[in-house]
Amino acid sequence: MLKIGSYEFSSRLLLGTGKYPDFDIQKQSVEVSGAEILTFAVRRMNIFEASQPNFLEKLDLKKYTLLPNTAGAKTAKEAVRIAHLAKASGLCDMIKVEVIGCQKTLLPDPIETLKAAEELVKLGFIVLPYTSDDVLLAKRLEEIGCHAIMPGASPIGSGQGILNPLNLRFIIEQAQVPVIVDAGIGTPSDAAIAMELGADGVLLNTAVSGAKDPVRMAKAMKLAIEAGRLGHDAGRIAKNEYAIASSPIEGMSIG
Repeated sequence: MLKIGSYEFSSRLLLGTGKYPDFDIQKQSVEVSGAEILTFAVRRMNIFEASQPNFLEKLDLKKYTLLPNTAGAKTAKEAVRIAHLAKASGLCDMIKVEVIGCQKTLLPDPIETLKAAEELVKLGFIVLPYTSDDVLLAKRLEEIGCHAIMPGASPIGSGQGILNPLNLRFIIEQAQVPVIVDAGIGTPSDAAIAMELGADGVLLNTAVSGAKDPVRMAKAMKLAIEAGRLGHDAGRIAKNEYAIASSPIEGMSIG
């Protein structure tokens, strides 16, 4: 069970809702993924304009918890303002804090992210900050009261997978709140590795929406995350320098 603030979820896959070919494929992908948390950029939705089409119209919102994000914010002040817009719309009291500091790499601004997260925690939001794989920053974000930490595996939308598994493992080992690997996942194997490292969940978007067959990829990600979690909980065998026979040799008749 994934616990974030006062919420509990059976699925450990958090799914983004952008860049799908059309709403029908988006709807099918969401359904087969088994995801219970859906994230979207507040700035890219006309959440106060009923005449504008959006993916919310296609879904039974009773089945999902919405996670608005502050994508597009470049400062803590902008992120806080976007969070207030999301909360005013009545969508959810959870917010994914995203403050991008570099438009070329789309890496988060650590200082503005920390400032925004701290203020939003004080305002009573359930705060999930998107951050780099900086081990100390992850610790600081937890110390100010964030309800989950969301380190990137690699740059947003790059599909490069996990570039620094060591830092992710350090973040996971020190965290007392859920660690959700966010950004850069490209394949089901990437998602499975994140879970095998001990992550509590994976958030992805482009890996599904940009796939040749988003619906099948959504199902693949669901299964990969479940398998990775089971593998982690089961406990892998130790690595050995030399081969070890899988069958005992004691008692074997020779010649």
